[in-house]
Amino acid sequence: MDAIDVALLQTDGESMLSAGPWMSRPYPSGLREALLELSTDAPDLANYEYQVTQAHIDAVRDFCSVQHVDRATIDCIGFHGQTIKHEPHLGRTWQLGDGARMARELGCVVINRFRDADMRCGGQGAPFAPAYHRALTVAHRVEPPVAILNVGGVSNVTLVCGDDIHAFDCGPGNALIDDWVRARAGMPYDEGGKLAASGTVDARALANLMNHPFFSIRGTKSLDRNHFSVEPVAQLSVADGAATLVAFTARAIASAARMLPVQADTWVVVGGGRLNQTLVSRIRAELDCRVLVAEDLGWFGDAIEAQAFAYLAVRALRGLPLSWPTTTGVREPTSGGVLHMPNAA
Repeated sequence: MDAIDVALLQTDGESMLSAGPWMSRPYPSGLREALLELSTDAPDLANYEYQVTQAHIDAVRDFCSVQHVDRATIDCIGFHGQTIKHEPHLGRTWQLGDGARMARELGCVVINRFRDADMRCGGQGAPFAPAYHRALTVAHRVEPPVAILNVGGVSNVTLVCGDDIHAFDCGPGNALIDDWVRARAGMPYDEGGKLAASGTVDARALANLMNHPFFSIRGTKSLDRNHFSVEPVAQLSVADGAATLVAFTARAIASAARMLPVQADTWVVVGGGRLNQTLVSRIRAELDCRVLVAEDLGWFGDAIEAQAFAYLAVRALRGLPLSWPTTTGVREPTSGGVLHMPNAA
């Protein structure tokens, strides 16, 4: 929930990738905070979906204006929407976003609801970027086996071994750290990990955090951003709590690495977590292998998630798989997405 990312991608949904410009647009004042507290049974849920959709429409308009992109040249928009709850064990996931309205207002084909078909076919509905992670490694000639580590609200890993991909959520990402510093220090996030760097990891609290049944599950698995609690660090100072939560994210990633069917020679960190230098240092220490960040390979680190759903939109238009048994646990390779035409009634 950091912001809305918009990216332009030219692709056939398979091997051809040409990344264009991108931009990030903050949510309107107060909307992010409201979404963080939003319940799926809130009586004003429709109002928030309207606001989320409008914010995304405005972001696309701003992007096209600033980058001089003629909307008539856009073949489709991949509109993920805003996740407010993810309950894979119950076969449910909630993303706010009205694709039909976006299509009408922007005059473009829109694909949304990417995760629904996967969950109907027994999948976890996440993680959903592995297809694009594989395409990136192929386009940039990154030698497999390579692991792409996305650190967003939660962290997830994609292992690319040639044509084979394996993926699952590792554990917490930035969400716990962000929530901690927002509540205890009044900051939206720990910029660069400076606060965590000034603290000391509490070994007992870290062990308590790692003593969670999620870490014993092998194979495909996924999380909601609120799956874990900061309660084990509640009595720590703000700096020590931040340090311990950073250590928790890194330790969870190391635990996930041991569950991969093949050990990767290289890990590439993408997502907002790559900007937390303290976290990246912790990840390097835990993995004890070559750990790069997106920019080391010439990737646009802040654009990857938006690019991924542009890529998936093209795959959805072509009926190509978006998820596999080894990425979400779906019963068979599954396409998905819901198509919205700009001229629909």
